[in-house]
Amino acid sequence: MKPPLHGKTVLVTGGARRVGAAIGSRLHAAGANVMIHYRASASDARALAKSLNAMRADSAACVKGDLLDDKTPRVLVAACIAEFGRLDTLVNNASTFYPTPVGRMSERAWRELIGANLKAPLFIAQAAAAELKKRRGCIINIVDIHADFPLKDYVIYSIAKGGLAALTRSLARELAPAVRVNGVSPGPILWPDATIWKSAGTRKNIVDRTLLKRVGQPDDIARTVEFLMTGAPYITGQIIAVDGGRSIAL
Repeated sequence: MKPPLHGKTVLVTGGARRVGAAIGSRLHAAGANVMIHYRASASDARALAKSLNAMRADSAACVKGDLLDDKTPRVLVAACIAEFGRLDTLVNNASTFYPTPVGRMSERAWRELIGANLKAPLFIAQAAAAELKKRRGCIINIVDIHADFPLKDYVIYSIAKGGLAALTRSLARELAPAVRVNGVSPGPILWPDATIWKSAGTRKNIVDRTLLKRVGQPDDIARTVEFLMTGAPYITGQIIAVDGGRSIAL
């Protein structure tokens, strides 16, 4: 039997590292060809593509793009079609994350955080829409539980992810019935790189407020993405929280 995503092509933004790499790897294992988008993580993207191609020749490729550049959405979609002849699924995973407490917000932070977390997913989806309709494909947005429960001191980030949740539902209406659009909202999966998140006390507090009392794994998100692609033909406009129950214990 052929794997469920045999012959399909998936674009994963921010696909070189962390959750994005886990998503690309799992979808590749399910038979998909994977286009790995990156901005600065060239060595990670190339290493991942090399490892995937070692398992199945000519099944993975990389494309560089700054999500704040207006030309990037068209570049990413064109790269998929040029490399694999088609695009079946868009996974908007790339994200920018840093604090913007009241009193320290700036126009630059607004442009960066809204640009990466909301504007880019919108315009990549628009660039991909015609091809996705032709393939009866899908879009999966990686949202955040803080779209519904704003994170203190992360005002602009929380606004952007709230907008991404609304975008998910709006695109589901706009692109139906040909394209399904859903979201996945991670909770504590991987700790951010910033110093504050390295505090044992901060991490313990978060885990203690998670019903399952543990941090999740990137593959928890990847498995949910795979489910929405392959096992959910009658689901659209929905956002699944993958957070160990933290969002009902906040």
